[in-house]
Amino acid sequence: MKKMLTSASLVALSAASLHAAYAPGLSSAEKQKPWSISASLRGFYDDNYTTSPSALSRDSYGFELSPTASLNLSLDQTYIGASYTYAMRYYFDRNNNRADHSHVFNAKLDHAFSERYKVELSDSFAIAQEPEILNPSSGPITFPLRTDGNNLRNQANINFTAQLTQVLGLEVGYMNTFYDYEQTGVGSRSALLDRMEHLASANLRWQVLPKTVGIFGYQYGQTDYSSNDPIFIDPLLGPVSAKLRDTRSHYIYAGIDQNINSQLNGSIRVGAQYTDYHKLSSDTWNPYVDGNLTYTYMEGSYVQLGVRHQRNATDVAGGTLAGLTVDQESTSVYASLSHKITADLTGTVLGQFQHSVFNGGAANDLADDFYVVGANLNYQFNTHLSAEAGYNFDRLDSDLGGRSYTRNRAYIGVRATY
Repeated sequence: MKKMLTSASLVALSAASLHAAYAPGLSSAEKQKPWSISASLRGFYDDNYTTSPSALSRDSYGFELSPTASLNLSLDQTYIGASYTYAMRYYFDRNNNRADHSHVFNAKLDHAFSERYKVELSDSFAIAQEPEILNPSSGPITFPLRTDGNNLRNQANINFTAQLTQVLGLEVGYMNTFYDYEQTGVGSRSALLDRMEHLASANLRWQVLPKTVGIFGYQYGQTDYSSNDPIFIDPLLGPVSAKLRDTRSHYIYAGIDQNINSQLNGSIRVGAQYTDYHKLSSDTWNPYVDGNLTYTYMEGSYVQLGVRHQRNATDVAGGTLAGLTVDQESTSVYASLSHKITADLTGTVLGQFQHSVFNGGAANDLADDFYVVGANLNYQFNTHLSAEAGYNFDRLDSDLGGRSYTRNRAYIGVRATY
C-alpha cells in the first residue's frame, strides 16, 4: 500500500505473443504491445519536506518530472516483466542541492512448468530519499522519516507452488531485503538501519471446500545488521556495534484463503512469532497476524482492507548498552478505495495507521503512531494523455521528544503514455 502513495508510480503495458500466452494478472489493454514509455510532470507544494518537528520544518513549492519505461513479454508458459522509473523532484526553497533524484527498478519472471507447478521470481531495487519508496510494499514502516542522499533498498523474492494432490498444495518461498543508507558515522542512518533481512517460508495448503483453503505455515526470519559504524558510544564500554541487534525469528501460524464470490475474497494468517536476540542472550514472543479483504463492487472499482502485526527494525537505539533498544512491535491497519466515477474519471483514497512499541532501553514501552492518508483524482483524456491531482498527509506522533512531525503535500500534473 505504501508504494501506492509514492509519486513515482509505475505504468506497464504488455502483449500476448500467442493466443494461449501466459499473462498472470495482466488486463486486456496491457496485452496489446510488449513495451511502453510514459512521463509525468507535476507541480507540488510540500509544507515539511524535511519531515522535521514543526519548529524546524521547511516548506517549498516545486515540480517533479518522472519518466517510466516498461517491458512485458507473455510467452506460452512464461511471463517476463520489467520497469524503470526515474523521478526528479525540484524544491524552490533550497539554496543548494535543490533536486532529489530517485530510481526504482522492478523485474518479474513467472513460469508455469505445468498446471500443477509454477515458480515466481521478482526483484525491486530503489535509490531514494522518501520513506514510502525505501520501505517495501509489504511489512511495517520501519523508518518514517525522509533521508538525504542516495539510499539503497533491494528486495528479491522467489516462490515455488506445487499442487501435490487434488486437495493438498505446497508453497515454498524466500525473500531477501537489503538496506544501505548513505549517511555514515556514529548514530548515523547507516549505523542504525543498514542491514540484510532473510525470510524463508513454507505453507501447506488444504482445499477444505471448493472456495476455502486452509493454511498451515512456518517462516524463518533473520536480520543481520551490516554497518561498521557504532550505533552509539557507551560511557563505560566505548563503541557499541550495530551487530548486537541481530535477530533470528520463527513464525508459526494457521489461516484461511476464502474466495467468497467473484467480487469478494479474503485471506488471514494468525499465529505467534518467536524472536531470539542471540548476541544479547535474550528472546521474546509476540502475536503474528496478516490479513486482508478485497471487494470489487463494480468494474474498475474496489475496496481493500488489511491488518498486520509483527516485529520490525527501528532507527531508535538508546545511548548505553544497558539501555539498548533492539526493535519495535508494530500493528498496521490499512484501507484503500478506488472508484470509477465516470468512464474517464477515477478517484482513489488510501489510508494507513501504524502503532509501534519500542522494545528495550530508555524507550521501552514508548510508542510511535504513524498516520498516512492519500487522495487522488485521475482524468483520462484518451489512451495517451491523462491529468491528475492529489493530496498526501503524513503524521508521526511519538512518545520520544523531537521526533513527531506533520507533513502535507498537494500536487497537480499530467501524464503522457505511449
